[in-house]
Amino acid sequence: MTETHSYVVVGGGLEGLAIAWALAERGETDVLVLERGTLCSGMTGKSSGVVRCHYGTPSLAAMSWYGVDFFTNAAEILDDDLGFQQCGYVVGVGDNNVEPLRANIAMMQSLGIATHFITHDEMAQLWPGLRLDDFALLAYEPLGGRGDAYLAGMGFAAAARRLGVRIRQSTPVAGLLQDASGRVHGVTLADGTRIHAGTVVLAAGPWTPALAATAGVEIDIRAQRAQLVLVDQGEPTPVVPVLSDLAGLSYLCREPNGEILAGNSDHSAPEYIDPDNYVNRADESTIDTVVGKLGHRLPDMPDPRITGSYVGAYDVTADYNPVIGPSPADGLFLAAGFSGHGFKISPAVGRLAADLLTKGATDLPNVDPRDFRYERFAEGDLLVSLNPYEGAGEMR
Repeated sequence: MTETHSYVVVGGGLEGLAIAWALAERGETDVLVLERGTLCSGMTGKSSGVVRCHYGTPSLAAMSWYGVDFFTNAAEILDDDLGFQQCGYVVGVGDNNVEPLRANIAMMQSLGIATHFITHDEMAQLWPGLRLDDFALLAYEPLGGRGDAYLAGMGFAAAARRLGVRIRQSTPVAGLLQDASGRVHGVTLADGTRIHAGTVVLAAGPWTPALAATAGVEIDIRAQRAQLVLVDQGEPTPVVPVLSDLAGLSYLCREPNGEILAGNSDHSAPEYIDPDNYVNRADESTIDTVVGKLGHRLPDMPDPRITGSYVGAYDVTADYNPVIGPSPADGLFLAAGFSGHGFKISPAVGRLAADLLTKGATDLPNVDPRDFRYERFAEGDLLVSLNPYEGAGEMR
C-alpha cells in the first residue's frame, strides 16, 4: 500500500517545522515532515538569531513584530523559551541614511511596532565603550534581541510531535510526483519509495530549486555566502543590544558566553556557494574587514582575539524576500528564499502558510500575502524596501 498524508513538508529546518506545527494547531495533524539529514542541520543552525522588526517593507516588519510577541511568550505557547534574550536592537546610520531611517521608523510606528529614536548619550548607556561619533541618528527596539534558530526549530518540532505530526530524519527526497494533469501529489524518496500527499510543502532553503524543477517549477534561489567571526574582547561583553551598524555596514551581537559575533552588512558584491560543498570558515579578507570594522566601533577592547568563524548561506531571491504561497504546479506550496530574514519571521511564516493552505487567506495583522507570491518575479513587481539604505541592499 502507498503511504498517504494530507500534507508532506519537505525540509526539517526552522520554516518547515514552524509550518508543520501551525498546521497541527489548526487541527491538520496528518502532516509528515521529511528531512534529509537531522532536524535543523542545514542553514537553520547557521543563523545569527537576531530578532528585529526594522524593515522597509510593511509586511516583513509586521511579520517580525508578530515574531517578537511569539518569542516573548514562547514558554507558554510551545512550553519552551527557545533561548530568546530580549536585550534590545539598535540601528545606527550615517548622514547619508538619516532620511530613510526616519521614514522607516515612521512606517513601523504606524504598524504599532515599539521603536523610537534615541540620543547618543542614551546609546552610550546601553553599550558603554561604543564609538558613536559617526552615527548621525540611532533608533531603538527595546523588545528586540537575540534568539537561537536551532532551539526554535527543535521547539517547533517537539510541539508538532505532541500534536500528532510525524517527522522522519535521514530521509532525503529525490523528486516530486505529478499526475497526468501536472498536479503534484507526493514525493519520491532517494531509495525509490513513493509517498502520496494532498499537498506538498517545499521548505528546503537553497535546495528548493532542484526539487521544484522535478515538477517543472523554476524558482531563482541562490545560496549567498554569509561569513561570521567570533571575537573575545579580552573580558566578557556585558548584556548589550544587537547593533546594526549602517554607518560601517556591519552588525554586532553579544554571544551568551560574552564574546561578540560580528558580521558584514555590505552586500554590494555577493558571493554564491554550493550549499553542499563549501569551506565552513571565514576567509582572511573577510576576517580583516570584519575585525577592522569592529576595532573602529569598539576602540578600547582590552585584549581582543578571534576565537572562531563560520559560514552559512542566505537562500536569496531576486528581491531578497521569500516566496510563501502556491506554486504554478497545483498541489505544490512553496516556502523558501528567506534571504536572511527567516528566523525572526518564522512564527509568522508558520501562521501565514497554515492560513493560506487551510483557508486561502490570512488574518495576520498588516501582512499582505500577495507580497510573497511566486508570480511577482515574472510580473516585475518585486518586493523591495520603501526606504532603502545606501550600501545595505535589501537586507533592511
